[in-house]
Amino acid sequence: MIFYAYILLSLKDGIHYYGSTANLDVRLKAHNSGKSKFTKGHRPWKIIYSEEFKTRSEAMQREMFFKSVNGRIWLKDKKIL
Repeated sequence: MIFYAYILLSLKDGIHYYGSTANLDVRLKAHNSGKSKFTKGHRPWKIIYSEEFKTRSEAMQREMFFKSVNGRIWLKDKKIL
């Protein structure tokens, strides 16, 4: 099974959301249908970046990295944010 760490961009107000999942397409549909509490008020969303991992743990660790100061610096250096 493949797991993903991903970054979404709100097309409504330009904010970012960082997450991890086993099914990227299903998760994006959940975000855009209002099933996720935080993302509901910021719809619509689009995926701007994702990475694949072999384990859920690796994907969650990468998600946490994206949320860290060093992660945000890395994302800005790579022109992802």
